[in-house]
Amino acid sequence: MEEIGIRELKARASAVVRAVRERRARYVITQRGQPVAVLLPVDAVPPQPDPDEVWARLEALGEEIAQNWQSEKSAVEILSEMRR
Repeated sequence: MEEIGIRELKARASAVVRAVRERRARYVITQRGQPVAVLLPVDAVPPQPDPDEVWARLEALGEEIAQNWQSEKSAVEILSEMRR
C-alpha cells in the first residue's frame, strides 16, 4: 500500500480517488508521518456481520459449553482463580 500525507492527499484528491476507482489502488494516509487512515475501494471492505447474529452465535456456543462442562467449579470461579 502506498503512503500519502494528508497535505498531498488534499492537493491530489481527484487523482488519488481516480486511482482507487480505476486501478484499485490503496493508500495509507499519514499525518505528521504517522498512519491515521486507509483509503481503499469500497468493495474491498468485507461485509460486517449482523451484531444480533453474532450475539446469538455466542449464546449458542455458551449453551454448548455449559452442556459439556465437566468441572465442579463454574467458569467464573476458574477465571477468578486464574486472575489471582
